[in-house]
Amino acid sequence: MAEYRIDDLARAAGTSVRNVRVYQDRELLPPPARRGRTAFYGDAHLSRLRLILNMLDRGYAFAQIKEMLDAWQAGHSLADVLGLEAAAGAAWSHEQPAVIPMGELVRMFGTQLTPANLRKAVQLGVLERRGAQFVAPSPKLLEAGYELVRLDVPLAEALTLAAELQTETDRITGLLIGLVRQYVLDPKGADWLPSGEELPHYADVISRLHPLVMSALSAAVDRSARRVIPEIMGDRLIALAERARRAVD
Repeated sequence: MAEYRIDDLARAAGTSVRNVRVYQDRELLPPPARRGRTAFYGDAHLSRLRLILNMLDRGYAFAQIKEMLDAWQAGHSLADVLGLEAAAGAAWSHEQPAVIPMGELVRMFGTQLTPANLRKAVQLGVLERRGAQFVAPSPKLLEAGYELVRLDVPLAEALTLAAELQTETDRITGLLIGLVRQYVLDPKGADWLPSGEELPHYADVISRLHPLVMSALSAAVDRSARRVIPEIMGDRLIALAERARRAVD
């Protein structure tokens, strides 16, 4: 399980440190573990924080959220609830966001880092503003964009591709998770909730979803790359080989 300081927790959930403290003060978020003067939060806190933010977005008031959370915990042991929340939170903790100073972005993308491209990257969520700096929620995605630009693909085109990739990946991931929900999590109807004895099983199912999605998509992309790269680049490679052969002759 990951450990977060309060600023890391806020960044991972997409909120502010001030909001995290407000939710703690209102007893919506469990207190952190303390070692000396430093407070540490875990995956369960991240999952609970995301749940709170989701409910606030849906129009619930603080009092309503607390009432529902208290009612949920009253019917289950705290260990069961935290176990389920930790399993759900762990699904988002495999790649840690990275702070990217403006100077580093200029080094990576040079003159293509125009105000328009920077705005587009923020709109797509490839970058997030943090004062005078930026945060890359997925450093791997940013690195992929950098490699495309190094290959002379325009940054604007790479950003357009990032949007298309996210849309298609969300769709495919939704199909996979939808099957698990339909046949594993909702066998008795969408309104049914597991009992305390069943919670560990559902925590285990949820904790396995992220590696399952990663494994399935990675295998599918690998197979696709092996097939599509020769299909798209094959004629160019054949032409280059033919030219090299004629040069030798």
